[in-house]
Amino acid sequence: MPHKTNNQHAATVAAQALGWVDETTRSVTPPLYPSTTFERNTDLSYHDGRCYTRADNPTYDQACAVLNALEGGADSRLFASGMAAAVCVLQALQPGDHVVAPKVMYWALRAFMQDIGVRSGLTFDFVDNGDADAWAKHMQPGKTKLIWLETPANPDWQITDIAAVAKAAHAIGAIVAVDNTVATPLITRPIEFGADIVMHSATKYLNGHSDVLAGTLTCAKKDAFWAQVCKQHKGGGAVLGVFETWLLLRGMRTLSVRVERASSNAMAIARHFETHAEIEQVQYPGLESHIGHDIAKKQMQGGFGGMLSLRVKGGTERAVAFHNACKLFKRATSLGGVESLIEHRASVEGPTSPVPGDLLRMSVGIEHIDDLIDDIETALNQTK
Repeated sequence: MPHKTNNQHAATVAAQALGWVDETTRSVTPPLYPSTTFERNTDLSYHDGRCYTRADNPTYDQACAVLNALEGGADSRLFASGMAAAVCVLQALQPGDHVVAPKVMYWALRAFMQDIGVRSGLTFDFVDNGDADAWAKHMQPGKTKLIWLETPANPDWQITDIAAVAKAAHAIGAIVAVDNTVATPLITRPIEFGADIVMHSATKYLNGHSDVLAGTLTCAKKDAFWAQVCKQHKGGGAVLGVFETWLLLRGMRTLSVRVERASSNAMAIARHFETHAEIEQVQYPGLESHIGHDIAKKQMQGGFGGMLSLRVKGGTERAVAFHNACKLFKRATSLGGVESLIEHRASVEGPTSPVPGDLLRMSVGIEHIDDLIDDIETALNQTK
């Protein structure tokens, strides 16, 4: 992977977890501090400034430092889930503020915006991901305070030009936040393209083992808006537990090898099935046929990620049957784990979903590529 931090490649930063060694024991494995509270000094000051674990637990320090290094950020915060992280950014806004977000995005966050976000006094416009001009047209000087991007966007993997949108947003004083869950900092570092805040559902690739619920935010600089985010983070209490933090850091140490393998497998599947007789369309930004491929080449370095979608010939009924016939691809929600998953997104999202019924979302894992392709071929043959 091409990104470097302090003259080290991101793969090294992640694997070494910045090379921190426990000062007391010289352990290369990070320690875990389960204490919820910390003793004051006799002068009533706090040792190392630590008061209570909700914001001050030392277990957070290394994970946040690794995130800062990987994303090229100034500060990071850990949350109990990806949704908690995203919602914290919205809660840092003021009633009456205007937000521009994608039409195609993580459905639960879109639903939150349209329901609780609106009831909180925010207003929203939803825009096509790949149309940079449309983003600029929906920005309202003096009113638009946040641009929320998700690229590649779930589940059709549309690409948004971060730099172009950030330029337009900053011209009117708006903050740009990017959901970087799918690309990961091993492939895209949004701050380098002008983003102010980077969000991850760390449940996915950062942890990578489908056993931790977590979210993260990283800022480009510690400004007034970030101070409000931190205030909301601490006051709202949706912080990550220390054991989950320890597991997250352990997962991040294998981020490079997992992302590289998943990206390689996804590209192989995309190319194999792009012209397949039983497939209507493969949606993957690494394909030259993808509408956002040229932008993806610019801002996705070292691969195009492990997520793709297949639109199966035969409509919804065939798609569901194919989904059920897969064996290696487990029928489960989520993404970014070592195991491959498949999902019929329209069924998951419900009757208001914009996702077509013939679309299957695939999170490609690190299994042998021949076995994955064979599983898809077999399922297609069984459902002709």
